[in-house]
Amino acid sequence: MTVSESAPALEELAERASALDTADPLATLRQRFVLPDGIVYLDGNSLGALPAAVPGALADGVHRQWGVGLIGSWNEHQWWQAPLRVGDAIGRLLGAAPGQTVAGDSTTVQLFNGLTAAARLRPGRRLLLTDPGHFPTDGYIADSVARLLGLEVRRVAVDDLPRCLAERGDEVAVAGYSPVDYRTGELHDMAAITRAVQDAGGLMLWDLCHATGALPVRLDKLGVDLAVGCGYKFLSGGPGAPAFIYVARRHQAAFDHPLTGWNGHADPFGLNGDYTPAPGVERARIGTPPILSLLALEAALTAFEGVGMEQVRAKSLSLTGYFIDCADTLLNGLGFTVVTPRDPHRRGSQVALRHPDAYALVCALAARGVIGDMRTPDLLRFGVNALYVSHRDMLTAVRHLREAVTRGEHRDPRLRQRATVT
Repeated sequence: MTVSESAPALEELAERASALDTADPLATLRQRFVLPDGIVYLDGNSLGALPAAVPGALADGVHRQWGVGLIGSWNEHQWWQAPLRVGDAIGRLLGAAPGQTVAGDSTTVQLFNGLTAAARLRPGRRLLLTDPGHFPTDGYIADSVARLLGLEVRRVAVDDLPRCLAERGDEVAVAGYSPVDYRTGELHDMAAITRAVQDAGGLMLWDLCHATGALPVRLDKLGVDLAVGCGYKFLSGGPGAPAFIYVARRHQAAFDHPLTGWNGHADPFGLNGDYTPAPGVERARIGTPPILSLLALEAALTAFEGVGMEQVRAKSLSLTGYFIDCADTLLNGLGFTVVTPRDPHRRGSQVALRHPDAYALVCALAARGVIGDMRTPDLLRFGVNALYVSHRDMLTAVRHLREAVTRGEHRDPRLRQRATVT
């Protein structure tokens, strides 16, 4: 498409963006975030933008609660209850009733605890299933749990799960999968997978890092056994924000995780030499909670106040669908392939494009004020947080991508030098 040919198409796309943004019922939520002028931020699937409520909450936590309240704030400001309080707030976004979600530690730690506890709930079953396309830490932890408990890990793609379960379902202790492929944005059928694993007698653990805050999950309705996730992507809790674990109420009395820290004790300040787990989901607590991080995450979650996850999902699909249309129109013939499923029922809250110069193009975009990211070897990822991203942002991003590639900006040798974090 030449410049003259693209003008009418651009005008039509711009009119669509304007109409969609004007009709957007969530448009005013952008004011709940601090976004730099001149930046289109499409990397919220890696690190969410800064919610406007967070700086004040952190300042209060540091200066008043810690600085003035000192150690008394564990009681006066209910620091001790923060993991459960924040956990319940996350649970509301996940369709989980109170008393089943705890916030704290990292996703890696929660995965280790969740997978180990699940396997212990199914003694005699020696098979742990995981996705070969999982984020690497999920695979690493699955292997570690298997070594610890003498299990066999089998990496089975989602499409191959029915056959595997038909052949070896009676051996499966736990299956650990993610509903959204972190690379491509493909969305899997949580209900069908959960039902299939449970029908075989196994337990289902979901890694919700790329789903929490982006789409309705309905953990209780689906009968999910266990789930984990992070607080720094679509929840915008800040870099390294605490993760969470969900333990269905029916499993809590027998939940036996390996990291039995003092915070999960039934009487933590009794300082007893023997470990007695706390009742309910509180037994999933481990060590002293990172209070400042929890206060930041708690404040970040207020950005969802008054918003239904169905609304978030509807706007997300509108944004990603519009982005794909922009890519089809403006990037045709420039070496890009849309990898994310076009079927909205199979799409998470991101769009991935394949291009052999993905890294350099992401860097070229960043120089133009459009922030996305890439995943090796050749995927450009554009994450969509419906609380602060607009259709105009989508068009701006694709226009800059078109200009960057047609002008050869990605061929600059400086853009081909990999940074530590990609």
